[in-house]
Amino acid sequence: MQYIEQMSENTQYLPLAESFYSLQGEGCHSGKAAYFVRLGGCDVCCSFCDSKSTWNAKRFPSVSIEDITERILKSGSNTAIITGGEPLIYNLDALCNLLKENGITRFLETSGSRPLSGDWDWICLSPKLNKPPISENYFKANELKVIIEHLPDFEWAEENAAQTDNCLLFLQPEWSVREQILPYITDYIKKNPHWNLSIQLHKYIDIP
Repeated sequence: MQYIEQMSENTQYLPLAESFYSLQGEGCHSGKAAYFVRLGGCDVCCSFCDSKSTWNAKRFPSVSIEDITERILKSGSNTAIITGGEPLIYNLDALCNLLKENGITRFLETSGSRPLSGDWDWICLSPKLNKPPISENYFKANELKVIIEHLPDFEWAEENAAQTDNCLLFLQPEWSVREQILPYITDYIKKNPHWNLSIQLHKYIDIP
């Protein structure tokens, strides 16, 4: 954590776990092309995380925000999704400003467990039980995406939804139990149509 705190003070360089041009597979923008910037480092550390390799920020090179922006521009994408790990470990103001200057639409995927930084066009809040969002982030979210692993998670989803304001709501099955949990999610959405389904499209069609 000491390394992460040191990195968080440097707004010009970020630990880059991976970056790639693909399709968004989750939530409201599922199926749309976007360039993914996955930052290393996480202090939420969910048991079902499908990106556990990103948790240790020391494993990844410190890359300048200019380099990150150049990669996005070279890809031909006009949309960047900043994810992790937990991207809000870092101050993202400078990165967002540079992306905005270059006409790049900026999406954030976060647990919301830390204060928000950066200027975003879209914020996907994905709350986690072991480190819930701070209250101010509920009102800034455009989209709430709750992972359903066990049946009590529906109650957790509603608790989070109640704290949002005019936010799109998504339930997403935890991948390893998707076949068992999907019928319950389907039935729940039919009874509670303010929710939508997110199914991790990218995993079904085997793309990054």
